[in-house]
This record gives sequence, structure tokens and C-alpha cells, in this order.
Amino acid sequence: MTSQTPNLPTADQIRRAPKVLLHDHLDGGLRPGTIIDLARDAGYELLPETEPDKLGIWFREAADSGSLERYLETFAHTCAVMQTRDALFRVAAECAVDLAEDGVVYAEVRYAPEQHLESGLTLEEVVEAVNAGFREGERRARESGCRIRVGALLTAMRHAARALEIAELANRYRDSGVVGFDIAGAEAGYPPTRHLDAFEYLKRENNHFTIHAGEAFGLPSIWQALQWCGADRLGHGVRIIDDIEVADDGSVKLGRLAAYVRDKRVPLELCPTSNLQTGAAASYAEHPIGLLRRLHFRATVNTDNRLMSGTSMSREFELLTETFGYTLDDMQWFTVNAMKSAFIPFDERLAMINDVIKPGYAELKSEWLFRQTAVTGDSPVREG
Repeated sequence: MTSQTPNLPTADQIRRAPKVLLHDHLDGGLRPGTIIDLARDAGYELLPETEPDKLGIWFREAADSGSLERYLETFAHTCAVMQTRDALFRVAAECAVDLAEDGVVYAEVRYAPEQHLESGLTLEEVVEAVNAGFREGERRARESGCRIRVGALLTAMRHAARALEIAELANRYRDSGVVGFDIAGAEAGYPPTRHLDAFEYLKRENNHFTIHAGEAFGLPSIWQALQWCGADRLGHGVRIIDDIEVADDGSVKLGRLAAYVRDKRVPLELCPTSNLQTGAAASYAEHPIGLLRRLHFRATVNTDNRLMSGTSMSREFELLTETFGYTLDDMQWFTVNAMKSAFIPFDERLAMINDVIKPGYAELKSEWLFRQTAVTGDSPVREG
């Protein structure tokens, strides 16, 4: 696909463009003001700041350490205030609204039910509260003129021993808002193969799952996630770059794992800003997404944790546009990749692509015609 104009998209066009988000953590996207409200309601007194702006800055700075382990420590505060039905409902509803206002039309948001049981909720009550919140957020978005559909991914913590239990929970709610399963947490020392029983169960049930792999750890994590566990997608997967050689003359050689990932169209849930924070990439210019896009891997763009990274889908695309010169055509390519890789039925994915995403980008790409006319003052010549 070739754009009719080489102009880069404006920030406003990027915001209005339909976007698809596959990798976003519910407990990593709270509004700072909501954290303060919920901490007050819960009697939680360990917040490092009590003013929204200052708290937001603290989260970004604490996460910007270059260490995945340090990055994960910031979640102690958000999880602490997400222990009641009302809190989970509010956070989920606000998540859907915030994403919709940023132009996201489809999102899969993940969370670990086992981390929200401290005040006596059951796993089922956690899932039902979050599902209800997402539906409320979708309703509020419609009322404000935005459209979004949100599916939940239930996450098991890879250092714990509840993966099969959470997988069974995801399967029970698969027709009630939960679209799949995930494992997350520190990769080093906790390989995905520790949870083979959960993945084998999901495969027997014909259910979907993604696995955090290839972020802080390298190719062995990716290989195990795919070849031992059978993951449908790779959460991050950015370290696949370690199996790609670029010669001085620019020629590229793919190792067998990288070739397999590309040939099989394994979706990569890339999160550029988060990857910089955890040390998986040194800069935006050096982020593997540029090469992976050029080599036509099934790359997608994601936020990971909007609070900790101080980001949004629009912000991620703005940075990529500034760094790589991406156009609306590139944005559409990433977005269609993501929608193809979503965990909803094929006909619904196809409808989203053909009836929402492609028309949305076509409208945006046509705007240059009218801007050019407005600037030049040209008008059509009337015949006859």
C-alpha cells in the first residue's frame, strides 16, 4: 500500500486514527487521581505522593530504571487499591473510557485475578467486577461519541502456582468477556514450561493464550513459549532480534527461530516505551520494531503499562512516526496486524478491519486533498 502523500500524520490524526491494543495491563493504567481516591477509601497510607500530578511523575520515574524487576515493584501500589468490587469496577470502566478517547476501537486488557483477593473477593467475583466495569466503560464511551470493544485476558503470575486454576477460570468466562489467558512476571528463573499443565489444558479446550516472553530474557524464553507451550502470541517478543543478523552491507540473515516466527506469522506484542524502561532496547531509534517492520514480521504496537510509561497508543505512534518516518499507511499496517491477531472470532475481526479500521484510515488519508485545496485556494474548473 502506498500513500498518496509523503506527509507524516499529525498528532491529531494519530489520535483520531482507529487503533487496536493487544498488550495493556489493567493495574498498569490507572489514573493517578483514582489511585489517590481508592487509597483513601481503603485506608492505604503507603503512596509516595498524594497529589495526582506528582504521583504520576513518581510512577514514571520509578519505572524508568532499566530493570524489569524494579519496574514490576511499582505495581504494589496499584494492586493495593484494587481489592474491592467497587474499585475494580471503577478502574475497568475508566480504562475503557481512556482507551476509547485515545482512538482505540478494540483492546485486550490483562490482569491477574489472584492479585485482587486480599479483601475477601473470590476469583469469580474479581472477574465479574472487571467485566462489568469494561461494559460500563464501553457504554460511557458510546455516550461521548466513541466506540470501543474491550476483552479481558486473565493472567497467572509465573512465580506462583495457580496457572491451571486461572486457565480454568478463563475458560469458564470465555463467553462472558474473557477472551484468553496469559502468564506474566519476572522471566528469569521462571520459564513458561513451569506451567505446561495450564497450556495443555487450554489447548484441549481450544482456547487462546499469549505468553510474556522475550522481554527481559532472550531466545530460550521465546522458544519455550512457542515450541513447548504453544503460545498463539508473544507478549513482547522483542528479543527475537537476537536471532537476526544484519551485515555491514545491510543484508539480513534470519536464524531458524526468527524465520519460524516470521513464517508462521506469530504476532509480536511490541511495547516500545516499556521496552526502553526495562532495558530491552536502548533507544527508540535502536528498537527492533524498525527492522521487524521492514522484514514484515507480524509486529503490533502496544502500551504495556500506560501509567508507568506515561504513554498511550497515540503517544507510541507519535514516537514511532518521529523516529522512523511512519505514515498513516504504516499505522494501518500495524493496526490490521493487531486486529488479525486478536482473540475474538474471525468474522468479527474481519468486520472490524473492513468496516472500522480501513474506512477510518481511508478518511484520514484523504484529508490531505482538502488541506491542499485550502492552502492553494484552487477550485475545480467548471466545464460548459
